[in-house]
Amino acid sequence: MKLLVTGGLGFIGSNFIRGYLARHPKDSIVNLDLCTYAGNPANLDGVRGGPRYAEIRGDIADARAASRAMKGAAAVVHFAAESHVDRSIQGSGAFLRTNAEGTRVLLEAARAEGVERFLHVSTDEVYGSVERGHSKETDRLAPRSPYAASKAASDLLALSYFVTHKLPVLVTRASNNYGPRQHPEKALPLMVTNWLEGLPYPLYGDGKNVRDWLFVEDHCRAIELILRKGTPGEVYNVGGERSCRNLELVERVRAIMGVSADLVRRVPDRPGHDRRYALDCSKLRKLGFKHSISFDEGLRRTVDWYRENRDWWMRTKRAQSFQNYYRRQYAALGAR
Repeated sequence: MKLLVTGGLGFIGSNFIRGYLARHPKDSIVNLDLCTYAGNPANLDGVRGGPRYAEIRGDIADARAASRAMKGAAAVVHFAAESHVDRSIQGSGAFLRTNAEGTRVLLEAARAEGVERFLHVSTDEVYGSVERGHSKETDRLAPRSPYAASKAASDLLALSYFVTHKLPVLVTRASNNYGPRQHPEKALPLMVTNWLEGLPYPLYGDGKNVRDWLFVEDHCRAIELILRKGTPGEVYNVGGERSCRNLELVERVRAIMGVSADLVRRVPDRPGHDRRYALDCSKLRKLGFKHSISFDEGLRRTVDWYRENRDWWMRTKRAQSFQNYYRRQYAALGAR
C-alpha cells in the first residue's frame, strides 16, 4: 500500500513514518512537507533516500502540490499543521491558512484521487477547558485559542466531506504528545533542554493546569489501528490516560535530571490558558488499543534522548528565529 503522510518531518509525523515503515515492509510512504521551522530533515535520517520513502517539498494549501503528492495513494495520514498555542496567540493567520485551508485543499485532492482512507490528526484542545470529567467524541467543541479554533474548523471540515462527498474520513483527537524529536519550543523539551544548559524553565502561572500525557510511539500505534479498523465518519480520542498538573510534571522531570528547584522560574500565565484537558478513550479501547509505555518510562526515555542528541536541539535553539521567539515569549525571565 502507498500511504501519503503530510508533515512527516515534524515530531509526530517523523515518529509515525519510522514506526510504520518498520512494521509494514511491503508498504511505501510519500511525505508532503513544507519544511517549516518545525520540520527537521534530520528527524528521518536513515529513512530518507530509502526505496520505500519519497519526499515532496510543498505546501498542503497548494492544490498542485497536494494533487501531485496524492497520486496513487491508497490512504492519507494528515499531520501537517501549525501547532504551537503560544505562536497562535502572537499571530493567528498562518494557523488558519495551514490548518483550515490546507486541510480543505487536501480533502479535495483526496476526493479527486478516490483514496480509501483519510485520517485527520487533531487535538484534545478543540473541546476547550474541561473542569470535571472527560471529553467524549460527541461533546460540543469549545476551542479557546486561535490554534484550537483552527483545528476545530479543520475537524468539522473533514467530517463534512464524509457526509457531503462520502469521502472515508476519520478524525483523531490526541492529548499532549511527548518523546524524542519534539521541537524545543514545546513544554517538555523546553524544560529538559533548558536544564541541560543550566537555564531556568519558565512555568506559566500557578502551575496547576492539568494535561494528559501521551508517549508519541503509543500515539502512532493508535493511529495505525484507527487507520485499519476505525469506522469512516467517526472521531476517536487518543489519550495517554495519565493526567497531572504541570507542577507534578516539573517535579518528575526534575527528579530524573537531578536539577535544583532554583531552575524553575514562574512567569505570568498566557492569555486564555485552558485549565484542564481530559479524554474519554473508551472508544479507542474497544478497537483493542493498549498503551505500551508507562509515564515514568516515557519521561526517562525522553530525557535520555535529549541528553544523547544535543546537536539536534542545540542547532534549533541557537538559531536567531528561536532566540527571537524565546525573548518575546518569556521576557519575564530576563534570559537570552
